Amino acid sequence: MTRPRPKSPNMQNYRPQLTSVMSFGHRLSGVGLSLGAFGLVLWLLAGVAGPDAFSAMHSLILSLPGRVLLFLFTLAFFYHLCNGIRHLVWDSVHGFELRSIYVGGWAVMAASLLLTIALWGWWLV
Repeated sequence: MTRPRPKSPNMQNYRPQLTSVMSFGHRLSGVGLSLGAFGLVLWLLAGVAGPDAFSAMHSLILSLPGRVLLFLFTLAFFYHLCNGIRHLVWDSVHGFELRSIYVGGWAVMAASLLLTIALWGWWLV
């Protein structure tokens, strides 16, 4: 009698690593930026449609949910940018040591958060 073999990866024993989480985040931020581009197009179309449509869209953007989406869009933009730069460094065959991979990953997270906060701080002033 054979025991059933666990499926790969065995989810009971699997612990996400920084590299896998960042890879998923890079893909997710790319999807978010693509969807956000539709919002940008809607905003531009509202500007073309006239002052009433633009005013309605402007009110929507400045509402609390609109600002949260803008903040998340900004965070996705800077995360995707910083992680893309990290991949460019990897393309130059640098930073493949395990310590460098983790230092670079945490640096990408910190830089994207700091750049987002700096931009929003500058915008709100």
